[in-house]
Order: sequence, then C-alpha cells, then structure tokens
Amino acid sequence: MGQKNVIAPYLPAASEVYDHRNMNEIFRVISLYFNQLDNAGPISISTQRNGTAVIAALSAPPTGNSAVPSLPTQADLANLRIGDIYYDTSASNVLKVKT
Repeated sequence: MGQKNVIAPYLPAASEVYDHRNMNEIFRVISLYFNQLDNAGPISISTQRNGTAVIAALSAPPTGNSAVPSLPTQADLANLRIGDIYYDTSASNVLKVKT
C-alpha cells in the first residue's frame, strides 16, 4: 500500500541533444516518485464507524508477511504502560488495553 497524497513530480525539460546528466536527473526524479508510491509510510491506526456501529476497531496496513500489526502480547504486560494495547494470545488473539 503506497503513501497517500503523493504528488507527481515536475520532470526536468528534455535537452535538444542527448545529455547524460539530464537523463540521470529525469531517472532520479522518477525513481524517487516510485519509491514514495511503494513506501507504506507510517502506520496509521483508526477506528471506523458506521453511525454508532464499529466496523473495524483496528485498521492498519500489513507489516511484513503478516496481516496483523506487530503488537506486544500478554507476556509483555508487566512492561506496558496504562493505555497501551496488546494481544491476549491466551484468548484467541483478543485485542486488549492495559488498565
């Protein structure tokens, strides 16, 4: 998933005759643009609602090969702060908040 709000770059004008430096600059700009599109960017997590009904309590792009964001588990509970979220793997990966 690429970054949102990526603006297409301004490409340098072509020269009348082939110029190696000009072509390198064009390829550099295009490469940078594609890297921005390919970069997942920062993870944004949000709650999606339809009126008062919660559609998705945790919506985030996948990390690595997993469709689930990397979060601590109940084994890390002692090191978490109040308000931190974690997976309770003893209860079928239930998402919980440390109180």
